[in-house]
Amino acid sequence: MLSLLYFYAMLTLRQLFLANNAQTTNFPLLLEFERAEGVYLYDQQGKAYIDLISGIGVSNLGHSNPYVIKAIKDQLDKYMHLMVYGEYVQTPQVRFAEKLTSILPANLQSVYFVNSGAEAVEGALKLAKRFTGRQQIVAFHNSYHGSTHGALSVMGNEEYKQAYRPLLPGVNFIRFNNADDLQFITEQTACVIIETIQGEAGIHVPDVAYMQALRKRCTDTGTLLILDEIQAAFGRTGKLFAFEHFGIVPDILLLAKALGGGMPVGAFVTSKTIMDSLKENPILGHITTFGGHPVCCAAGLAALEVLLNENLINQVQEKEELMRSLLIHPAIKQMRGKGLMLAVELENFEINKKIIDRCIENGVITDWFLHCSNAMRIAPPLIITKDEIKKACAVIIEAIEHFVHSPV
Repeated sequence: MLSLLYFYAMLTLRQLFLANNAQTTNFPLLLEFERAEGVYLYDQQGKAYIDLISGIGVSNLGHSNPYVIKAIKDQLDKYMHLMVYGEYVQTPQVRFAEKLTSILPANLQSVYFVNSGAEAVEGALKLAKRFTGRQQIVAFHNSYHGSTHGALSVMGNEEYKQAYRPLLPGVNFIRFNNADDLQFITEQTACVIIETIQGEAGIHVPDVAYMQALRKRCTDTGTLLILDEIQAAFGRTGKLFAFEHFGIVPDILLLAKALGGGMPVGAFVTSKTIMDSLKENPILGHITTFGGHPVCCAAGLAALEVLLNENLINQVQEKEELMRSLLIHPAIKQMRGKGLMLAVELENFEINKKIIDRCIENGVITDWFLHCSNAMRIAPPLIITKDEIKKACAVIIEAIEHFVHSPV
């Protein structure tokens, strides 16, 4: 026993990570960071890396925002977990919900806080079936909504689902941004769940006319429209919420990632009439122990206040335009997206992976998309400066040049 303890004491942190922490691939990045501040991550040797992916859409305000940290510390001094969600009147939950509903349309007035985006999806799917009394769900090819069983059921990529069947029955898939398929939304459809802007498909922005036709079809058939803005909300696209680009309002809105200012929190938001259907037949129709954790809600409220007070959203379009002007190269097949939610499409995954690895070596962190491996993700914190954009884009172009002019 002592020899085993001695063995583990001699292992490096990386070796312990590989030995004891669950792995999701056979080739994790294995980067070790000591601290993070602003748009930078710092390794144990003090090397700085520009974070171009914001922890996959989480760190809209960058890292270690002092206002958010103060809110966390202040709440820690008061209380942490007290009771399962929805029973006690807890100030951070109440104030956060009050702030969120004040910036949302009038029909989005009831907030159910959970722990993550996937849990927001699960709650919304249950709510739609409970409220409408219907069983059928419409989702989209190449969609991504999370990895739990219900969320996986509405994911539009068979490769990632096939090993886990049987999944939720009654889910039909239609083509994103294709008006012909709207006919498959009927009076038997409980809900349509759609990413306002598709993320893991490699950032695809639908047409305004399509989104308005989708909204009308849902209204005409009594179907609830669920907009998944887990990646796209809170200024990421240049609007506070991505649905503002399309002149529509959902029946249920899904939020997470940047919602918590770096802390784990998600939410599904709807009208009080729809949400109240979880209160009876049966009571406690949706339950969460840690959802709406007071520290997470305090952090989320602080982050939202910073976002609204510091004029960050109005700078997003100009930063997008700068990035588009700098990321020009014959090897770039296409650049898609809106605001600071962008995809740089390259020839294939092999080229993309080599370029991403070289960028990381040279201090710029990016990655690819789950359903689009030949595209590079560009989603920096909204606080990124023009000089930091120029620096990061120069590293990307250098990496492209390096591999375009050398064997793959």
